[in-house]
Amino acid sequence: MADSLVVIRAGSTDFDLQGRIRGTLDLSLCAQGLAEAKAAAATLAGAPPAAIYAAPDACSLDTARLVARVCGLRARRLDDLANLDQGLWQGMLVDDIRLKQPRLYRQWQDNPWAVSPPEGELLEDACGRVEGALERMLRRHPSGRIALVVPAPLDQIVRWLTAGESIGDLWGRGAAESAVTDIPLAAQWKRPGTLEKARV
Repeated sequence: MADSLVVIRAGSTDFDLQGRIRGTLDLSLCAQGLAEAKAAAATLAGAPPAAIYAAPDACSLDTARLVARVCGLRARRLDDLANLDQGLWQGMLVDDIRLKQPRLYRQWQDNPWAVSPPEGELLEDACGRVEGALERMLRRHPSGRIALVVPAPLDQIVRWLTAGESIGDLWGRGAAESAVTDIPLAAQWKRPGTLEKARV
């Protein structure tokens, strides 16, 4: 299995800059997102990964293709790594949800494991889907460093599954965190049933 996973958050879209919930909506990179993708490519250019994979949305694929080109690789699409489906909240401003559905908004902020957006995906279901996709991807590589481009907040879910980082705010873009995170996997990915551990 691969030795490490480089998690790259896909570049921003107009929805991200507006404070709208993207979810599974397929949006292209905006100008800022393109600059973020170029910065990620520059970060990896000196020590390219052995392979690069991407979630199936446009901003992840565009980010991955740009990084892959700089690293001399071909980006591979993983359909099982679609973003967290946020149902009827997709396209809405976070502030609108807070005003129109205050109770559900508070529940989501306090404990996203206990509630899902209307017609959306439960966080636990998304984590199970992503965990399976990660295992299949990583088993294709007996060793080496693999890169994965996913949109926010899927990057937070991937980091929780692989490194035990806090899930945090699923409507933020992790502004305080780097858009590129290198996670050693030797000790992390040997245990089965990640979802059985205590949630943080």
